[in-house]
Amino acid sequence: MIERRPGLTFLSHFILIVGVAIVAFPVYLTLVASTQTAQDIASTIPMSLLPGSNLWETYRVALFGGETAAGSTLPPALPMMWVSLVMALVIAVGKIAISLLSAFAIVYFRFPLRNLVFWMIFVTLMLPVEVRIGPTYEVVSNLGMLNSYAGLTIPLIASATATFLFRQFFLTVPDELVEAARVDGAGPMRFFWDVLLPMSRTSIAALFVIQFIYGWNQYLWPLLITTNEDMYPIVLGIKRLVSGESYTEWNVLMATAFLAMLPPALVVILMQKWFVKGLVDTEK
Repeated sequence: MIERRPGLTFLSHFILIVGVAIVAFPVYLTLVASTQTAQDIASTIPMSLLPGSNLWETYRVALFGGETAAGSTLPPALPMMWVSLVMALVIAVGKIAISLLSAFAIVYFRFPLRNLVFWMIFVTLMLPVEVRIGPTYEVVSNLGMLNSYAGLTIPLIASATATFLFRQFFLTVPDELVEAARVDGAGPMRFFWDVLLPMSRTSIAALFVIQFIYGWNQYLWPLLITTNEDMYPIVLGIKRLVSGESYTEWNVLMATAFLAMLPPALVVILMQKWFVKGLVDTEK
């Protein structure tokens, strides 16, 4: 029986409210700054915390590009958001597909050095991105995949973490299901498609959210392999708006940053139920 204490309840709610305020205030500040003009932001210290009247013009310039009131010509964020969306979807789906198949092969197929293969995959977690990025760039360059969606996504779709998680889950599947599928005449891929995939839905959903955000927020790898502005993701676009020049259009920069937050936030909100269930549910 759980004892309810009003003092502890108030304290826990107070801590949660403070935590939400700390996280939400920068987002609110970004939104407010995107509704003001660059002159208002630069001339008012501290910046006003009330929304301004320049909302539609700022977001029009941020989305479609064009010349601002200060005479700067800014690139559109919409094509960059499309590049980021393609990157995030391909990386998320690719990581899940490859990890499912690799974990399925490691658990249900008998072949020499099976455990060694798994641990070789797992050991790659110990190699930071900076160690692998030089050789990976050379391979991608030699294959002619610079400034392409293939170059942006293929080197990032392998995931030792997802392979490990799916392997651990497949090991908990009762052997009786395998025997029943074999008696019914189901082959390996039929068992994988009709039995394992439906049982793995919550884990797939949780990993999809994590990997989508991972792919959307990629900065270092696109910075290295893209020289064509048409292949810049939105994170690079934000960096381009702070170019070190004497004058920065902070309102457009904040609008672009706020737009960059929307797709990951939307994915988390829409898949929140599946995401939480995939992390905490023990009865798959």
